[in-house]
Amino acid sequence: MLYEKKIYYDEEAINSLKESYANIIGSIGEDVQREGLLKTPERIAKAMLYNTQGYNQDAVAILNSAKFHENISEMIVVKDIELYSMCEHHMLPFFGKAHIAYIPNGYITGLSKIARVVDVFSRRLQVQERLTTQILDAIKEALNPLGVAVVIEAKHLCMMMRGVQKQNSVTTTSAFFGEFEKYPTRNEFLKLIAADLD
Repeated sequence: MLYEKKIYYDEEAINSLKESYANIIGSIGEDVQREGLLKTPERIAKAMLYNTQGYNQDAVAILNSAKFHENISEMIVVKDIELYSMCEHHMLPFFGKAHIAYIPNGYITGLSKIARVVDVFSRRLQVQERLTTQILDAIKEALNPLGVAVVIEAKHLCMMMRGVQKQNSVTTTSAFFGEFEKYPTRNEFLKLIAADLD
């Protein structure tokens, strides 16, 4: 599986998607042969493959690719990690940021790898609730830490541009494991990221 942030376009997949998107464009009443739309099916196909590249990536492998032995047990926090994903119910984007912390148990990982793990799971058809726990589970599996905490806050276009059309709504999800299930540790983490949650 890929564990670098790259996308390889499979020609068979592109051709299949192009045909499907051309049919969709025609079905909504547009002329797919119109000049401005001639290359649109191919562009959408490549965009979709890019936006779902997480299916071909392994989060645990990413973390293990920069795993180092360190005898520290202090909280490590990476916050304000931008994320972009697509709601699996309407295939409309949701976007926001993730705040992640872990307490090492003999091993740490490269800081950029934490952000890459967010990309792996967000670049799939998702629901925010599952995305939150998948990130936690990958860090837990790869590093066997004393604790992991994940908080995600995001805006969902499926709520903003259709349906209830609530423009200012923000969804916050959280998941905690180990030491972060204890109030003092969880509270310390939440205080560290509190300015971002306001």
